[in-house]
Amino acid sequence: MPVEHAGGRANGDGPDVPAAEAGSRSGMDTALAELARRRTAAEAMGGEQALARHRASGRMPVRERVAALVDPDSWFEIGALAEPEIRREKPVPGDAVVTGFGTLDGRRVGVIGIDATAVAGTTAPISMRKQGRLIEHAQRGGFPLVLLCDADGGRMPDVMGWRFSGLPLDFTSFLGPTDGRPAVPRAAAVLGPSYGDSALHAATAHYVVMTRGSSVALSGPSVVEPAIGERLSDDELGGPDAATAAGNAHLVVDTEADALDALTAFLSYLPSNAALPAPVSAPVAPATDPAELADLVPTGARAGYDMRTVLAAVADAESVLPWADGWGPSLLCALARVEGRPVGIVANQPLVRAGALDPDSLAKEHDFVDLCDTFGLPLVFLHDVPGLMIGSQAERAGILHAYERTVSRIARAAVPRVGVVLRKAYGGGHFAMGGRPTGPDFLFAWPTAEMGFMAPETGIRTVHRRALDRLLAEEGEAARDARAAELTAEWVAESEPWEAAAHLSLDDVIAPAATRHAVATGIEIAWGERPHRVGHRGGRL
Repeated sequence: MPVEHAGGRANGDGPDVPAAEAGSRSGMDTALAELARRRTAAEAMGGEQALARHRASGRMPVRERVAALVDPDSWFEIGALAEPEIRREKPVPGDAVVTGFGTLDGRRVGVIGIDATAVAGTTAPISMRKQGRLIEHAQRGGFPLVLLCDADGGRMPDVMGWRFSGLPLDFTSFLGPTDGRPAVPRAAAVLGPSYGDSALHAATAHYVVMTRGSSVALSGPSVVEPAIGERLSDDELGGPDAATAAGNAHLVVDTEADALDALTAFLSYLPSNAALPAPVSAPVAPATDPAELADLVPTGARAGYDMRTVLAAVADAESVLPWADGWGPSLLCALARVEGRPVGIVANQPLVRAGALDPDSLAKEHDFVDLCDTFGLPLVFLHDVPGLMIGSQAERAGILHAYERTVSRIARAAVPRVGVVLRKAYGGGHFAMGGRPTGPDFLFAWPTAEMGFMAPETGIRTVHRRALDRLLAEEGEAARDARAAELTAEWVAESEPWEAAAHLSLDDVIAPAATRHAVATGIEIAWGERPHRVGHRGGRL
């Protein structure tokens, strides 16, 4: 006869299972069911109604953003079951932030995505701890950070009173690791109203892309009006135009898909961290034949042209990624590739104030040079600069400090630096474009280039003003003009590149068609046989 064991099955009906084991399995099944319930709740974000409102505003939910960003089947989330310290009637899944790791074009990245469908993505202590742990992992592991910003500032009452002072903020690591580890790239997308913590994330990023309709500012309109009485819309306060002019955004795009593509493109130029070489691609011919450069750039020093046409003849086709075109627009900064190698290009834009440098353009250049030097991208300077902006407005805006800070940063850069004077390089503008006193590896000039302390016409009026005024009073206007023409001719002759090349202030005078070759070869020689990488403080390893 079959014998039935306690807690088991009768012989012939299946294997015997001890009572303790069966109870254990039952307990595990219950726990797994609870885990599944909690994960489902976390993945529901703010719930159906909140998600519907969010989508109606033209925005993707945060988990869809993450899925669109990282490679398929690569997402590894941490902190999904986090909950706020101060509980509410309605749950706040993940404490309104999604954090985890994925791969982007096969490379590991850390991702912080604010969930605006849950309590408007507001920040509280637990969400800060989640974000801090993700940042710590990325910096320790040496891979990039991607920040998806869409939040309405601090959460009340979670950060009220004494709680605000106790927020888990680590300001020492805001701009990168402080323990000797190499810096990692940070890229941010502003995809909705982004205030408080989200704005600080954007401020620490090396690259910020905004969608139209988004905004970024320290505090939102709901705080600004009661605090100082200024009534503003989100767009007026920190919309794309305002953020770009302030240097808070580097690119503005139409859609979230475009924003995620821009983040991917930006990271493709950089190594995962500052101790690694930047990724090199197969060389691609430029979009414009370099032989056309002689016709693209007019020889008259005052004639305008778009410097972007020169970039198209120097960089590999479809490789130019603008960096903050709307901030300090008299200077162009762009990531690009030359013969497959990632580089940073700094070029004057003659269409804006003839390419003269003001405090904004100098601040922009400083930050771009710092980015390139930190992550091992050679710098290419294309000079066509009449000088620095002068006058009361420039002085009050801090031109002196901006100039000194920028020139010093260029001089400290350890990556290869190659400059080409296309048409003119005068005064402090020449130094601020990586001129000879800043120690470039190579400096070339086109045969029509002019160099000097200031433009000939201005120089004559400044240096010889009294003599010319005296000649006018004694011998008349014709005599004054004839002498001014003689002095100008002498000044122009001194400004031509031949004497500079003869005294090695230039390494060579080159034909415009040779610009791309000179840049590529100069970078290759400057790197030499050393590893193509830089330390996180700018020193070569």
